[in-house]
Amino acid sequence: MSDFVLVAKTSEIPDPGQLLVEVGERLVVLIHAAGHWYALDDICTHDGGPLSEGPLDAQSGTIVCPRHGAKFDIRTGAALTMPATKPTMAHEVKIDGDQIFVRLRDG
Repeated sequence: MSDFVLVAKTSEIPDPGQLLVEVGERLVVLIHAAGHWYALDDICTHDGGPLSEGPLDAQSGTIVCPRHGAKFDIRTGAALTMPATKPTMAHEVKIDGDQIFVRLRDG
């Protein structure tokens, strides 16, 4: 999928905040933090936990898996702490007016 897909309106997500959205057949956590927008696969690479259910720390730019506490960088998807050792996929976000679009990156 190489096109941008409309997933939400900006009014649906406070800053800081997050929302689980579906892009094609993928679950993606859409994140609003410090005035910026990010999108990550909703999968902890340690054991598949739902990142969208974990706490967001906008100041440090991290989201935490609620299962075992692995932290991920919301900008890049990089795994920052154990037990996760592999990144989760980060996707491209575009804002047009009050609409939020996501384009999936393959990987």
